[in-house]
Amino acid sequence: MEKELDWGNLSFGYIPTDYNVRCYYRNGQWGEIEVSSSETINIHIAATALHYGQEIFEGLKAFRGKDGKVRIFRLEENAKRIIESAKGIKMQPIPVELFTEMVKKVVKLNERFVPPYGSGASLYIRPLEIGTSAQVGVKPSQEYLFLILVTPVGPYFKEGFRPTNICIMREFDRVAPKGTGRWKVGGNYAASLDAGERAHSMGYSAVLYLDPKEKKYLDECGPANFFAIKDGKYITPASESILPSITNMTLQQLAQDMGLEVERRHITLEELEEIQEAAACGTAAVASPIAEIDDIDTGKKYVIAKDGNPGPVTTALYNKLRAIQLGEEEDIHSWNTIVE
Repeated sequence: MEKELDWGNLSFGYIPTDYNVRCYYRNGQWGEIEVSSSETINIHIAATALHYGQEIFEGLKAFRGKDGKVRIFRLEENAKRIIESAKGIKMQPIPVELFTEMVKKVVKLNERFVPPYGSGASLYIRPLEIGTSAQVGVKPSQEYLFLILVTPVGPYFKEGFRPTNICIMREFDRVAPKGTGRWKVGGNYAASLDAGERAHSMGYSAVLYLDPKEKKYLDECGPANFFAIKDGKYITPASESILPSITNMTLQQLAQDMGLEVERRHITLEELEEIQEAAACGTAAVASPIAEIDDIDTGKKYVIAKDGNPGPVTTALYNKLRAIQLGEEEDIHSWNTIVE
């Protein structure tokens, strides 16, 4: 780094690092891992990624712990999830061992960009797979590029760990029922941009989507999953169109460890009247407490954080997860991979 980064004031954006790693699938097999310092790729103008959306990605983080060691959080779960995404849109799945080796390698190569302990920042890891074959007819690619880039990032929500307001807009669906919602494909995020930008322009941090079929049940919260605390239970929506969030899965386990009952089920809009806490959760945000949910179409306001502060259960879950990521508490579930 030509000049020392201001670790405490990083945005959630892109900062160049030293290396990325790449691997090509050609002639029916994955090749050798390549290390590159280039920030660009050469791609055919007729590549299936450009024309038919054969593109999947992941997001995970590495942290410098209290003991100075670098930990990658829930690496194997990301490896398994990108395989499901690949199968979902007829791409060549990345073997778990190859994914794991490449993630560890790219973090090690860019270790000087892992923010220091106590900065609140982390190294964001972005694995990406694209179809690269020249193809004009609508069918899967024969060749693929899998690459991983990393960049140091600050917190996803600039407001930090305090409640924000979100909104419901019925005129938008994130995905279709039984569509691509359960896979991490770029098109899902493209479909959410219009609603997201509109919400931001009105002062909301995110959109809470309703189920795309009946508009009766809660679905996802923009780029994150949704969970709520109700009568000592951790509840989160069940839907075929929701991306299985690794952070949500982690928080559910932590909730059980704390003695809470976990329910993954349909949550009706009306049930928002009865919940005590709510948050959006994901790799980038971890857990973003929700103060109020405004239903734009009806004018109804669901006030969650009545005193303006994050709820005690959400706070405890957030602090516990962060402590495990940073090596402050014992990793009893073996979620961290230490980079040697």
